[in-house]
Amino acid sequence: MKIDLHTHILPETWPDLHKRYGYGEWIRLEHHKPCCARMMRAEKFFREIEDDCWNPDRRVSDCDHHRVDVQVLSTVPVMFSYWARPEDTLDLSRMLNDHLVSVVARYPKRFIGLGTLPMQAPELAVRELERCMAIGLDGVEIGTHINDWNLDEEALEPFWAAAEELGAAIFIHPWDMMGQGRMPRHWLPWLVSMPAETSLAICSLAMGGVLERYPKLRICFAHGGGSFPATIGRIDHGFDVRPDLCQTRTQTPPSQLLNSIYIDSLVHDPGALRFIVEKMGVERIALGTDYPFPLGELQPGQLIESSAFSTLEKERMLSGTALEFLGRKRSDFETAASLAHTQGLSGKS
Repeated sequence: MKIDLHTHILPETWPDLHKRYGYGEWIRLEHHKPCCARMMRAEKFFREIEDDCWNPDRRVSDCDHHRVDVQVLSTVPVMFSYWARPEDTLDLSRMLNDHLVSVVARYPKRFIGLGTLPMQAPELAVRELERCMAIGLDGVEIGTHINDWNLDEEALEPFWAAAEELGAAIFIHPWDMMGQGRMPRHWLPWLVSMPAETSLAICSLAMGGVLERYPKLRICFAHGGGSFPATIGRIDHGFDVRPDLCQTRTQTPPSQLLNSIYIDSLVHDPGALRFIVEKMGVERIALGTDYPFPLGELQPGQLIESSAFSTLEKERMLSGTALEFLGRKRSDFETAASLAHTQGLSGKS
């Protein structure tokens, strides 16, 4: 079985948000030719997308082609809209979350949904998180920061408490990357800042004591944990030699909290995959591809399947870790075809 923990989806259409709210550079779609659309931020081009970003039938067809049993769906991070008035972000979040529920309801054996929240207003975020869990979503996707807040900001404590109490899976994805003004060329915000954003989020949750205060949280970070795994030695060393700066909220070194988080497998390099497995173990790593975007893994699961891990280790990364993170059982999604494939991998009959 393959469960792709990291995929993005949008509705095919939504209201004109600038007209609806009366301000701001909201994202809209221009369907300028069949099966293609331009994502526009006000009048500025943001990204070209195809119908695999909104058409569930196209997604199922792609999944069948690549033998992916289940996709975990979350919005495109540019839609987070934490910069907006909280009541407007809540309104947009409800639209996106209701759309997710409708897609999951259409293909309940193929899709799982993670909602989005108005994180700039934690009390509204908690309210919408409760609604997400009540209407059939398994958790939420949030950004690596909330405007000027890092994820250990005191104002976010009610959100973390609610997420733990509700058993919500929290997928953390970089957005609004740091230093973009210095990176006008070469797609550098996506190549340099995205990994740093994720490391910033992990360090904030670890050194801010959030992971210790809420030990039952289930949190997964995109893109193989960004630059965090490769720099854990430096981070731990700094934590040790500058306790006055790094140990203000916890005395537990970040490396000792690696078993408190999950990461996806999206590292694009066999050596990098071996490295994160060595650092964190297969129990903390789940298949993630960033479908349908070009910076993702274009052959889902190929990196794991082509590496020199045991069958059981591959099984764990391809589906077992995602099931644990989501609080689900294999039987929730297993079809006759996927069961036969799993038995073939493990040598069972």
